[in-house]
Amino acid sequence: MNNDTLYFQKEISWLAFNERVLQEAADKSNPLIERVRFLGIYSNNLDEFYQVQFANLKRDVLIEQEQGRSSNAKSILRQVEQKVTQTELKFDKLYNELLLEMARNQIFLINERQLTSQQEVWIKKYYKQNLRQYITPILLDSYTDLIQILKDDHSYLAVEIINNNEIKYALLDLPTEKVPRFVLLPSDTTTKNKSIIFLDNILRFCLPDIFKIFFDVTEFNAYSIKINRDAEYELSSELDSLLELMSQGLKQRLTAQPVRFIYQKDMPKALIELLLTKLKLSENDATPGGRYPNLKDLMGIPCIGHKNLLNKVLPDLTYNRFKQFRNAFDTIKDRDILLYYPYYSFSHVLEIMRQASFDPSVTHIRINIYRVAKDSRFVQAAINAANNGKKVTVVVELQARFDEEINIRWAKKLIGSGVKVIYSLPKLKIHAKLFLIERRENDQIVRYAHIGSGNFNEKTAKIYTDFSLLTADPMITDEVKKVFNFIENPFKPVTFNYLLVSPQNTRIRLMELIQREIDNANNDKPAGIYLKLNAITDKDMINKLYQASSAGVKIRMIVRGMCILKPQVPNLSENIIVTSIVDRFLEHARVYIFENSGQKDTYISSADWMPRNIDNRVEAGVKILDPSLQKIIQDIFMIQANDNVKARIIDKDLQNNYIQRGNKKKVRAQIAIYDYLNRLENNP
Repeated sequence: MNNDTLYFQKEISWLAFNERVLQEAADKSNPLIERVRFLGIYSNNLDEFYQVQFANLKRDVLIEQEQGRSSNAKSILRQVEQKVTQTELKFDKLYNELLLEMARNQIFLINERQLTSQQEVWIKKYYKQNLRQYITPILLDSYTDLIQILKDDHSYLAVEIINNNEIKYALLDLPTEKVPRFVLLPSDTTTKNKSIIFLDNILRFCLPDIFKIFFDVTEFNAYSIKINRDAEYELSSELDSLLELMSQGLKQRLTAQPVRFIYQKDMPKALIELLLTKLKLSENDATPGGRYPNLKDLMGIPCIGHKNLLNKVLPDLTYNRFKQFRNAFDTIKDRDILLYYPYYSFSHVLEIMRQASFDPSVTHIRINIYRVAKDSRFVQAAINAANNGKKVTVVVELQARFDEEINIRWAKKLIGSGVKVIYSLPKLKIHAKLFLIERRENDQIVRYAHIGSGNFNEKTAKIYTDFSLLTADPMITDEVKKVFNFIENPFKPVTFNYLLVSPQNTRIRLMELIQREIDNANNDKPAGIYLKLNAITDKDMINKLYQASSAGVKIRMIVRGMCILKPQVPNLSENIIVTSIVDRFLEHARVYIFENSGQKDTYISSADWMPRNIDNRVEAGVKILDPSLQKIIQDIFMIQANDNVKARIIDKDLQNNYIQRGNKKKVRAQIAIYDYLNRLENNP
């Protein structure tokens, strides 16, 4: 079989995932504002796709051309462009449908031509008081270097300043980092209608106030534009420190060649040509779009209507065992704890770190941070611990894409507080979700560890599903300490029995576990593999799963995003079923379960099955030893495997068809899991 038969193209698989996001915007069972926000998620995802996946493809095209090889990447690029065009048409149709639905609910997104006289007066005042200080036009002349000036993923207005037969051009940067993209306008007291206006349209209305102080003008026209840049950067090893390396890398990204230029489709040709020339792009790099090319801000559109326009709030669950003990450490020492966000509150982990920061018995705290909240209470607890004289070591991942700048700031603040800060080696990201707390108890050091699938981030813990294991089991905690030692001394040999640690033993151990299932199937013993992943693109791992399927091993997979494995192909993967769940929470947990002749082995991990996660990052997974926690993870997996409301079948044609429920009871996994965990807490 050739590669086209064996695997999906990963970029096409990624776009199929984003199409599932778009399906949620189309799903009329979702509340209206949630549907609009899914449009924003789709738009944000597509921007990241162009910054990373599409940019990589374009580089591959250039390499193939340079080497004189036939361009496979160019063919994939054409497929991608065709797929994006198809989904963008669906997006535009949905956007217009949802605007009408909002209007039926007395919420109106209006433009500058639809303002009442009262609203016009209000907007003039709003501009002077809230916007003017952030507005500095960029005049387009022969000296203007747009490649240096334009910011990645920002919205701009390209303005024609017309005075009779003379035309000048300028750009306005929409200051969405300073002011909201959506502004609620004062309502007419005689109606219940509510009006929202885009920031873009406020600036369109206020063009005379912006330019007439210097220009004689007979007419203004404004058109939206946006660019996406290549998010990759090269790290030279010649600089003094990783902080300097990352600062250099960020500067490269800020000035990287644009990979996509979107312009309002009714923009005059002369202005398009001017912008393309200044950006050193061809017409093939330009995409016509609508009046609002940057719609990721729809993720934050305010709900100003009835509360039924939003999802019903699911109150955070409390892990009741924490109430039964004097402090968090006594709770963990009594028995391992398993938290599953966002169902359980992330405040439990924050409270552990708060207690550790002033607990007289705590001597040393070690933490990995990858993506943390802007005002992270978690990192602040580490700083407080250092202020209390404790030894604190924080591994800061400066190469966390799109979070580099905030992590650089945290690194400097931690160093300034006396914390020992460690960085990864260039191109070896540390993606593990670990902390290790050492306490002196009865003249002995007792360790408490966290191993999880998600970041220590208060914000994402409310919307991402992730597992956290908290344990004082020395078999686990000793190996967590080995991971931190490995991070500090990556060339020193180390072995693990209970942890799956990339790049040390993950690939070898997973291959052994799959082979064991193959051997069991060949010997007529119970055999099965159950995987929950964000992505699977590693061809060696996929080939091993194909081998298992051919041996009769039943394989059940739940994959949210990229999946290049082709399921249900005769004589290859007919024993593999893959579904994908896209719902109100982002499915982020990674779970591996192996049947093991009926004695299931259960793991949680930070690692997807991608070459980068298995071979080129530091990742950590853990075998769950407590039988009661094993059962919880297995039960949750089966609830998700039986979802017939939000699950799509990943078939050999990537059709994204919803699972057909038939006469079966409706199972919406995310709600069913909440009910399941709620019952556990109320009926321990």
